[in-house]
Amino acid sequence: MKVITGLLALLVAGSFSLSAEAFCFKEAGARYQIDPRLLMAIAQQESGMNPTIINTNRNKSGKAVSYDYGVMQVNSNHIPKLMGMGIIKSKDDLLNNPCLNVQIGAWILATHLQKCGVNWSCLGSYNAGFSENNEQETKRLNYARKIYRRYNIQLAGHP
Repeated sequence: MKVITGLLALLVAGSFSLSAEAFCFKEAGARYQIDPRLLMAIAQQESGMNPTIINTNRNKSGKAVSYDYGVMQVNSNHIPKLMGMGIIKSKDDLLNNPCLNVQIGAWILATHLQKCGVNWSCLGSYNAGFSENNEQETKRLNYARKIYRRYNIQLAGHP
């Protein structure tokens, strides 16, 4: 991972060119055996492909409970583990290195798919988590439908 991280660090923050974008998604897809077009569909849904976007997640009373960073909107709950593994030094790495962000997003998705299986509800856990209540299941399926639509567009544009 350090070699990949070093190579990916060459990308300048905010300059996610089409060739770099394609490289990032292909590399992450190959590494985690996930169709790069599916990863791209997730990134389009999550951030609109914006590598420097930050989203604040709030509870029902409006209190900030977590943050999502970068093109794949990697949740702040993952930061301690990623730092402990030596993948990132701080949350800023999620914003300053879009290819690393894509790699991490692919790793998170692959981890989810290993946990709950390769199905659309499980894919929805990328956004809505694993909680076992009806509201979360609805959120997972709604998210999966959005990704499915975007993925089909990717398939139509890239035979």
